[in-house]
Amino acid sequence: MKILVLNCGSSSVKYKLIDTSNDAVLAEGGVEKIGLPDGFLKYKKADGSKAIIELGQTDHNGSVKAILNLLTDPVEGCIKSYDEIDAVGHRVVHGAEKFSQSVLITDEVKEMIKQCYDLAPLHNPANMTGIDAITALMPNVPQVGVFDTAFHQTMPAKSFMYALPYKYYTEDGVRRYGFHGTSHRYVSQRVCEFLGVDPKGLKIITCHVGNGGSITAIVDGKSVDTSMGLTPTEGLMMGTRVGDVDPGALTYLMLKHNLSAADLQKIINKESGMLGISGISSDMREIEAAVNNGDKRATLGQEMYQQRIIKYIGAYAAEMGGVDIIVFTGGVGENQCSLRTDVCAPLAFMGVEIDPEANKVRGEEKVISTPASKVKVVVIPTDEELMIARDTEAIVKK
Repeated sequence: MKILVLNCGSSSVKYKLIDTSNDAVLAEGGVEKIGLPDGFLKYKKADGSKAIIELGQTDHNGSVKAILNLLTDPVEGCIKSYDEIDAVGHRVVHGAEKFSQSVLITDEVKEMIKQCYDLAPLHNPANMTGIDAITALMPNVPQVGVFDTAFHQTMPAKSFMYALPYKYYTEDGVRRYGFHGTSHRYVSQRVCEFLGVDPKGLKIITCHVGNGGSITAIVDGKSVDTSMGLTPTEGLMMGTRVGDVDPGALTYLMLKHNLSAADLQKIINKESGMLGISGISSDMREIEAAVNNGDKRATLGQEMYQQRIIKYIGAYAAEMGGVDIIVFTGGVGENQCSLRTDVCAPLAFMGVEIDPEANKVRGEEKVISTPASKVKVVVIPTDEELMIARDTEAIVKK
């Protein structure tokens, strides 16, 4: 089947067209700066080079139409008509407790996604615009929603509950939901395929480390704990997100500086993390360069960033009573050898031993631990779009 995978953000639409018969990516790209006068569609050509089409000011409907027009373009396209697209899979960020797996999108499902708007006000409405655009342009094609939160619905209450008054859970749904679920699900399944092992009986820690980051504890192939919470700001220190912080520190700053809730949201989502500490950038490549030049705040930021990852791995190993496999994925986890070295060095007490030569890898599936290591450490590049395409195919075929 040919599956179009869409990831709609508030000002962007990313896409991949995947042939699930051989997992081939037929086309990929994305529209950026939606709603602004200088909106554009960037895409990968057949020869691997990148090209840009200026769109001007457009909305999500116009963006999706531009993508479909490019896919069917006589010169740059890879299909002759919309009819060749068998189904569309959508990344949907928040499914709350309503969705524990991917689902065929119906009017009822759309309504339930809208009921999660208050939990993900920046993401779910944008995800819905993509669904609505496909409905308008291709009314007969089946659509599937794949939820970032679904994989973590297997967490026990002791892991997902906050120690707030219980009524805030029952009345307002305040609990840990976790995110990056499609990535954690993909790499935890793929690492078992790669190693030729059965996930049953295994304890796996998956580290999705990038500009956003989260860590998940997985037993028997199921998520039992994860670092992100009600929102994606909890857990690890990230590019611009604060991660774990004393909530009393936030109320202290609100009162001292007369901050509004909107002010605080901006601080914890856009001005904190690596950017806030270093004062340089949220990009780990720029931070690494600054560290090499002796910048003290960049060095502090890097040490904090790594320390949080180490702490969560240690905590989850203790929670599960051990760990068999540690997986690194995400933009930083897949590509930054020094981070993997620095994170794994303090884990030697658990029997983790990295092979320095094997660790010289970027964006490839590879075991980077030594044969003597008691814990397998593996780099597995994530492929959320492929996971979405596979879910979409399975559901449509039913």
